[in-house]
Amino acid sequence: MLGCRDPEALARFWCEVLDFVVLDREDDGSIEIGPREGFGGPQPTIILSRRDEPEPGKPRLHIDVNATDRDQDAELERLLNLGARSAYIGQTGDEPWHVLADPEGNEFCLLRARLAPL
Repeated sequence: MLGCRDPEALARFWCEVLDFVVLDREDDGSIEIGPREGFGGPQPTIILSRRDEPEPGKPRLHIDVNATDRDQDAELERLLNLGARSAYIGQTGDEPWHVLADPEGNEFCLLRARLAPL
């Protein structure tokens, strides 16, 4: 579960990044996103739950992503166009990954390796 200020906006962002779809919406505004095939497969689902601020002492989610259909530079450009932004967490610039933040500031990494789709 990922606490966020705007579950709808963050769901749109992560659905585009991960090629996920909205699987469920709850009355409290929570949204569950996951693979197009639905529940029960090899990919996880993510529940985006409305919170004004992150819960104290609770780590926020960190996702590592790999492109499946383009190289790292093209995927970086795509993610930045979707609303991600570069984030600095002490990296030297020599790392084979890029540290980014989603529209609400949740950090994630774009790894170099291109993976075959599941």
